[in-house]
Amino acid sequence: MSDASWFDRLNAGFRKTSEKLGDNLTGLFTKSFLDEATLDEIEEALIASDLGPATAAKIRRRLAGERFERGLSEEAVREIVAQEVEKILAPVAKPLEISAFPRPQVILIVGVNGSGKTTTIAKLAHLFLEEDYGVLLAAGDTFRAAAIEQLKIWADRIGVPVIAGPEGGDSSAIVFDGVKKATAEGIDTLVVDTAGRLQNKKGLMDELAKIRRVLGRLNPAAPHDVVLVLDATTGQNALSQIEVFKEVAGVTGLIMTKLDDTARGGVLVAAAEQFGLPIHAIGIGEGLDDLRPFDARDAARAIAGLGREA
Repeated sequence: MSDASWFDRLNAGFRKTSEKLGDNLTGLFTKSFLDEATLDEIEEALIASDLGPATAAKIRRRLAGERFERGLSEEAVREIVAQEVEKILAPVAKPLEISAFPRPQVILIVGVNGSGKTTTIAKLAHLFLEEDYGVLLAAGDTFRAAAIEQLKIWADRIGVPVIAGPEGGDSSAIVFDGVKKATAEGIDTLVVDTAGRLQNKKGLMDELAKIRRVLGRLNPAAPHDVVLVLDATTGQNALSQIEVFKEVAGVTGLIMTKLDDTARGGVLVAAAEQFGLPIHAIGIGEGLDDLRPFDARDAARAIAGLGREA
């Protein structure tokens, strides 16, 4: 897929945010200067677009300091929104890189059920394969037979091995076997699916703590990454998920999925502002090639409803 067609899909993915921003800005551009009332309305429009109050306040301050010689225009405001959003996103745009030594690099994938976790694991594995890394998957979500089966189907489709056990089995034992197999066979990365039952936070915390203890016995540096998969359609609810999984799992980075025209992707900006966690990749669609490393400039321009820079 070309960069241009990916950007078109990215634009579509952020359309709900950019259109909401446009709807909320409409009618504010009859004035030749930005008075306090207009600035208030623009700030409210930015908050309503899921960008978060801190980002909205930054953009307001920037707008208040601008001089619009030819009068205020929606395009000019959108350009400033894009610039300020990029400043927030650029420091957190970090691809997930395989750099651990000794191998394998252990990546725990966490997230609530239904967030697109298992599909994201397959797409991530596919990305690593394209970079010539060896990949092993581990079906650590043993509470749902469907999750185990789905991971096996994906593993078969992309041609990577998978370690799995019975439904209700000990997930830490599966992870233990996965590390041993990856070490013995010189596989670069072990990507582990985990349960997403937030209803019983303590149970999930205990389970992840046990996985960490087992990993620590085999390799004190593992897990090297704990990646939270977020569903872009949940909007502001994504922020509370980050909060909980940071506490429960020690999240080190984020991947956002389901970025389509129903998504409220502006929440990525609020997440970057509030938590500063690396955003490794975003997913648009169900295909294997529909996950790409996160690009801050493209995302900022899509959020602001602008075209891709040449």
